[in-house]
Amino acid sequence: MTTAPPSPLPSHPVLRLRLAPRSGMPRPIDGAWWPRSYDLLAELPSLLSGLPRAWGHVTSVTVNGATWPAAPGRMLVSNQVVRLHRALAASAPHTVVLLAPGRGRWDLLVVPPDTTEEAAAPLMAAAASDQE
Repeated sequence: MTTAPPSPLPSHPVLRLRLAPRSGMPRPIDGAWWPRSYDLLAELPSLLSGLPRAWGHVTSVTVNGATWPAAPGRMLVSNQVVRLHRALAASAPHTVVLLAPGRGRWDLLVVPPDTTEEAAAPLMAAAASDQE
């Protein structure tokens, strides 16, 4: 009996992102992102490339400095410069703020990378819910 070789892993893991429906009313959280690590240089390109085109080009990203390790002040993502900011406020340790000039600001809940799938699923669903 011959067994088929295992399927190769995708070269780019699936982005774990859930976005809330866009409405005219501002929301405290616009969705949830579940990165695979706290390596911002590795995780940010896939996040930014997976955002809706309607969001435009995100030029600024702010993360909590206590949660994310140090990162350079800017990085090149898809041939565009993105400025990176580290906030030291303890009020939102698990959020990332994305800014796109002329388009808007989006605050995403960051589900810690070591969270189990069973715990992450309801957090992501709640952050992307129509309910406030």
